[in-house]
Amino acid sequence: MAWDTDSIKISKRPFNRLRWRLLLSYLGVMIAILGSSTLAVYEFFANSLYAQLDRQLLTLADAGVHGLEAVKEGYEDDEDDEDDEDHHDYEDHHDYEAIAPRLDNDGDLDIPWQNFRQPAQGIEWFDERGNLLARQGLIFPSAPLVTRTSNEGSGHTVNGGIRTLTWVAHEQDEEDLDIEGYVRVSQSTEAVEEVLVKLRWGMLLGGAIAASLTAVGGMWLTDQALKPIEASFNQLKQFTADASHELRSPLTAIKTSVDVMLSHPERIHPADVKKFEAIASALKQMTRLVEDLLILARTDQSSHPSQWVNLPLEELLEDLIDLWLPQAEAKDIILRADAIAPAMRSIIAPVTIQGDPFLLQRLFANLLENALNYTPPGGKVTLSLEQQEDWIAVSIQDTGIGIAPEHLPLVFDRLWRADKARTRRAGGSGLGLAIAKSIAEQHQGQILVTSQLNVGSCFQVLLPIHF
Repeated sequence: MAWDTDSIKISKRPFNRLRWRLLLSYLGVMIAILGSSTLAVYEFFANSLYAQLDRQLLTLADAGVHGLEAVKEGYEDDEDDEDDEDHHDYEDHHDYEAIAPRLDNDGDLDIPWQNFRQPAQGIEWFDERGNLLARQGLIFPSAPLVTRTSNEGSGHTVNGGIRTLTWVAHEQDEEDLDIEGYVRVSQSTEAVEEVLVKLRWGMLLGGAIAASLTAVGGMWLTDQALKPIEASFNQLKQFTADASHELRSPLTAIKTSVDVMLSHPERIHPADVKKFEAIASALKQMTRLVEDLLILARTDQSSHPSQWVNLPLEELLEDLIDLWLPQAEAKDIILRADAIAPAMRSIIAPVTIQGDPFLLQRLFANLLENALNYTPPGGKVTLSLEQQEDWIAVSIQDTGIGIAPEHLPLVFDRLWRADKARTRRAGGSGLGLAIAKSIAEQHQGQILVTSQLNVGSCFQVLLPIHF
């Protein structure tokens, strides 16, 4: 067969997988960095806004503490003007809603806070027992006052979108700092939440734009990183194909000369016969290796070669069985084909696939040869054919030495040999399964393998059916 190695087009499938892996890894790292940075910025701004709100509450509370004495005096004066019954009720009155309207400062208390009407703030004064004295503003929490003994700690609470600060007023003249009363200031968090909502939407939009730009930049960086690798790989593949092609001619000449010498043993000294046989065996192995390298170079070309034709798969497999049956019988191995049952062939149309006849024949020949080489005498190799919807499954099962579970992911690697399974075989290039996988993938198929040590292996080839 003539091989064209002048301009071999290397398939980009391996590099496409590598490109996507690099791109996804890059995006994962960048998105993690971007996400953590965005959360950190958001938390910083949120804490800053609430810290600013707390400072405003603290300023208001400090001002309110200075007015507590005036509020208490105004409240006591207001009590003196009431009748005895109302005054008696006050001593035992603890219902917040009942006394709040009377102490709403609609002119009852003459204090500096009389006209305090901030729409987002409110201030309340309590005596040392926690009873409400007065309040001004428009924002008040619904929760009752929680008394405190000191101003240590934040003293901030959030309830129903209202942030409050309870401040304890002490009598400064006393050494024990007895509690004089409480000032509770409140402010709505609506303005802060509006800013945070806008910030979240802005960060979400900015994050989407940043992620898009990162993806575009990642694709460009990945392409730039893979260009020298692809160039080196293409040069290596081209060199392999050229070198293999150039080796065929001298190997053919040497093989012809050795065959001629072996065909005339009378011209060879008896002591040199085994040497020539060793040379012939080495030439056969080298020739097989060169042919395998050329096949790998060819299968790395475009996935739709012009040589593809419609093939009846069952006939191709029957021809292979006839070809390998003498070798199986010589090794005392049962080679059986369990394809479509004869009774069904009259009503089922032959299974047809599309592909390169030579490559597909080489695919199944490699699997059959592999099964026969690793099956001991007395064993069995079974080839079966099964249709699965739009796919055809060709299974080659043997009763050989099997493959260890840790070696299964490596069996299709080029030139890989397991210590136990593959050193047992004499000859071979170590490329048979790699070639089979490459051919299957070129035909939009795949190879699956299951195996158990000392029980056997099963290689299943899935190929699309051509209707």
